[in-house]
Amino acid sequence: MTQLTPQPGIMDIALYQGGAAHVKGVSNVVKLSSNENPFGPSPRAIDALATAAPEMHRYPSTDHAELRAAIGDVHGLDPARIICGVGSDEVLQFVVQAYAGPGDEVIHTEHGFSMYPILARMAGAVPVSVPEKNRCVDVDAILAAFTEKTRVVFLTNPGNPTSTMLPEAEVERLAAALPGNVILVLDAAYAEFTEGFDGGACHVEGRENVIMTRTFSKIYGLGGLRVGWGYGPQAMIDVLNRVRQPFNLSVPALAAAEAAVRDQDYVLHCRQENAKWGRWLAEELAEAGVPSDPSSTNFLLARFGSKAAAEACDTYLQSQGLIVRKVAGYGLPEALRITIGDEESCRRVAAAVKEFKEGRA
Repeated sequence: MTQLTPQPGIMDIALYQGGAAHVKGVSNVVKLSSNENPFGPSPRAIDALATAAPEMHRYPSTDHAELRAAIGDVHGLDPARIICGVGSDEVLQFVVQAYAGPGDEVIHTEHGFSMYPILARMAGAVPVSVPEKNRCVDVDAILAAFTEKTRVVFLTNPGNPTSTMLPEAEVERLAAALPGNVILVLDAAYAEFTEGFDGGACHVEGRENVIMTRTFSKIYGLGGLRVGWGYGPQAMIDVLNRVRQPFNLSVPALAAAEAAVRDQDYVLHCRQENAKWGRWLAEELAEAGVPSDPSSTNFLLARFGSKAAAEACDTYLQSQGLIVRKVAGYGLPEALRITIGDEESCRRVAAAVKEFKEGRA
């Protein structure tokens, strides 16, 4: 009997593991494992979602014109060069699907977003991991890994799960060094947490092989609706729209995302609260002997010195109803990624880590 055989590379994909949300036998759980906004979405987004709900029987627009116009207005970008997807993940998938295939190589850094090698293998391409330096992207390492087979380079900036940020001059150096037949993807899911940062849009201008991706899942608090977008050269956006499903975003999702992006006062509030409690939590953890790099995101990468210590602390945090993220799969077994929550959550985490470190666990 002939057996069904998937395309080469598919069975090499390790299934993506999302952040846990429950602890068996523990109540009053605080989820700090998925970098979600502890304040939820903008009230305007909630109202827009409710208003759009009766229209769920209608097909959504195929061009996302109103959402693209709103994104363009807020960020000063040409709406014609914006593409929307089911989270920024889908836009990343479009890039690999359209520009890489069997025999090609896709570069990502060792601590970069775990979807990158998955997307490469989906297209039959080979993922190539390059080392980082002290949890920071190393442009020289990326350039050293470049071959004639390289077609896409993924750069997470700010980094996940590292929280570190590559200086603009280094991003520019990388963009300038790549040949025209290689795409640089600037994955800026956490851009809004750094005031004045354009996510890499400036590196898109004047180039035909650079695209920036953004998401509504983080500071906008719309992770459950799955909306993201990309901004790139017109020719590339035209290609990506040819592999995009025409009705990939729902009526409620489009309405909520448009309202969310136009409520920049709410974004400012969330960014300020995140910065305030992120600094406080980092200082408290450092005082307890748990360092972290300065964060440009809404999470801290807390370092415990060994895999055993990180796992033991994670177990204790769970017993206290605090769910964080182990990141051994990202090559950081000695660390835990902790989402910056609201004041109560941050205080609970700080107290629990101190108890663990002092042996009172």
